[in-house]
Amino acid sequence: MAGSGSSMICSILLCIIVLSLQQMYRPKLASSELFTIFGGFISSLIFLSLLTFIGNLQETYGQKTGWGAVILAECLALVAASTVHRVCISTCFLFSMALLYEVNKLSLRMVAPKNESKIRKH
Repeated sequence: MAGSGSSMICSILLCIIVLSLQQMYRPKLASSELFTIFGGFISSLIFLSLLTFIGNLQETYGQKTGWGAVILAECLALVAASTVHRVCISTCFLFSMALLYEVNKLSLRMVAPKNESKIRKH
């Protein structure tokens, strides 16, 4: 399993790469309805990588990650989506909420076995 430092570096590099590719292909992403929806999905990947980066950064400093990290990552992803097309903003928000739901489910599944083992020991 990757440590928080290496995960933090990978997530910020992925964010920079996806953002730069999104800006390079901005005219193509704004050219049709399907590409505009795809542009929103790409922006939601920026949200996911920023959320990972912020969460790992807070974990490194010993702080607990909360809704502030989600809101900051979402705002930055929506700004990135707004540079492509106005519709990308709404599709980015919808895809980001779906990704957040799945990440939350995965997180609960990973944390639940650890909590059950602590309860069984006592």
